[in-house]
Amino acid sequence: MKRLVILGGGTAGTMVANKLRAALGKHELHITVVDRDDNHHYQPGYLFMPFGIYNTSDIVRSRHRFIDDGIDLVLTEIDHVDPTYRVVHLADGRTLSYDVLVIATGVSPRPDATPGMLGKLWGQSIHEFYSLPGAQALTEAMRRFRGGRMVVHITEMPIKCPVAPMEFTFLADDWLRKHGIRDRTELTYVTPLDGAFTKPVASRELATALVDRRIGLETDFAVEHIDNDTRELVSFDGRRIGFDLLVTVPLNMGADYIARSGLGDELNLVPCDQHTMVSLAHPEIHVLGDAGTLQTSKAGSVAHFAVDVFVHNFLDDFNGRPATHGFDGHANCFIESGNGKGMLLDFNYTTEPFTGDFPLPVVGPFKLLKETRLNHLGKLAFRWIYWNLLLRGRPIPMIPTTMSLAGKRVEKDVTPAGTGMPTATAPSSPAPAPRPAMPKPTKPSPSPRPAAAKPAPVTAPAGTKPAAGYSDRPGVDSTAEVVLPAPIVPKF
Repeated sequence: MKRLVILGGGTAGTMVANKLRAALGKHELHITVVDRDDNHHYQPGYLFMPFGIYNTSDIVRSRHRFIDDGIDLVLTEIDHVDPTYRVVHLADGRTLSYDVLVIATGVSPRPDATPGMLGKLWGQSIHEFYSLPGAQALTEAMRRFRGGRMVVHITEMPIKCPVAPMEFTFLADDWLRKHGIRDRTELTYVTPLDGAFTKPVASRELATALVDRRIGLETDFAVEHIDNDTRELVSFDGRRIGFDLLVTVPLNMGADYIARSGLGDELNLVPCDQHTMVSLAHPEIHVLGDAGTLQTSKAGSVAHFAVDVFVHNFLDDFNGRPATHGFDGHANCFIESGNGKGMLLDFNYTTEPFTGDFPLPVVGPFKLLKETRLNHLGKLAFRWIYWNLLLRGRPIPMIPTTMSLAGKRVEKDVTPAGTGMPTATAPSSPAPAPRPAMPKPTKPSPSPRPAAAKPAPVTAPAGTKPAAGYSDRPGVDSTAEVVLPAPIVPKF
């Protein structure tokens, strides 16, 4: 009997466990899921909490409710993985042996990685919504806000759900209008990217939406520190952006046990094959959800489609057949744009988001990169789909695993000039100077643990090439302040 251990009981981990339990009996495959507690969070719901649309009870439920019978759920922290002996060491001293390991522990915000972010203004004028406590605190801050300089800021890419900061900006604009304080609020969107999004067509449409709402756009902004005394974001090129309320997206990093196990890069993401999600260093380890280096969005839809591919290949291998399925980088997500409307993105590794109809040509009913009421309703309906279909491993009608060009208006010239990229409101500071060299991260000492063999460095198996644009760097056991070097901007 094979032993499958899944680290992480979030979206990807729960889906894998339930799909494989339905396909294989307990006498064929023993499945264990490990997570720190019994609280499963519907993370897309964090976005809506500050605007009073969802509350905590809407987005937190028991993991046990969604883990099928015949699956062991172990609730404890993970200390480290020993890939040489195929053993997971848990924080409570127990060990789990595996034949196949799935790493699905995702990423989490690390405000301590940016100097000044956790200063005296943290929780008062500086907030985040990428965690439940952060979203709860920001809810109160929004209730107290009476106008001034509101800045929505992304520290670094990659992050979970790359469009969420843009969605927050649109929802904030709508919320401010409804409360009669938009005219006395300066709203600015600050990003390390060179545009509103990474792809020209999507960047054109989103930048147009920013211009229409009189929202400032500050690009190529690599934050060096936050000045708590002057209430300013300070970039490495010397630009300063003042704020009265800063809604920041801190650096997103993988779990610390990844670094202690020698499995990850400097962001504690596990290098993996772009199509099979297999670790480049250990073929018995697979990486699903946000925990790996897939060059596409870190989003629930990506986890959904990647899990489908993994399950097909796992069952083929289990039954002695060659694995033939490959993940195409498919991502599909709604974008809340305020005023009861939303947009929709659909893209993969090779095809960027285009305008058009989804999922059927002409019929739709959803519109790609166009604001509609139905797109907004689709976003809200997804919470029901998540709890009742997605987590339980049931198919979602009309949403294929691989991306289709049907209904899309494919634009051949996707350069900024070819797409007619609009110019957003002028930046509040001069054009950026060349970015200076940044210091290497300070690697703190790991937490004490029983002596164990030092893991081998992460290297790809013979004949395997990392994905284009990926640069492997040492991991960080992030238990203290970490200042990272020059940003990594993925191609998603």
